[in-house]
Amino acid sequence: MTGEDPGPLIRLFGVTGGRARPVGESFDLVAIVTTVEMPFEPIGLVPEHLDVLSACRRPTPVADVAAHLKLPLNITRVLLSELRREGLVTIDRPRPMGKTIDERIYREVLHGIRGL
Repeated sequence: MTGEDPGPLIRLFGVTGGRARPVGESFDLVAIVTTVEMPFEPIGLVPEHLDVLSACRRPTPVADVAAHLKLPLNITRVLLSELRREGLVTIDRPRPMGKTIDERIYREVLHGIRGL
């Protein structure tokens, strides 16, 4: 034994309870996560679960959730699938490109409003 810190792997193992794969229907990086409800008593939720619930009050892509948590994508997917199973978040496929408004347009409109 070297006495070195085992690093983040042990912590990640604990966060997911040793699970490496999400449960339920699969979802990709651009799927949209939205908090359905915040539990009054956060019993059984790890701090990362609470961070997800807070971050996803507005619809948020899975990739952004992982970046916010500063966790690997597979760990984030496990956490998200647990929250979905408990009915605390929804995970939806993004709308087809033809039905969404370009973010660039929003930025231009915002810039124009600020210029007034």
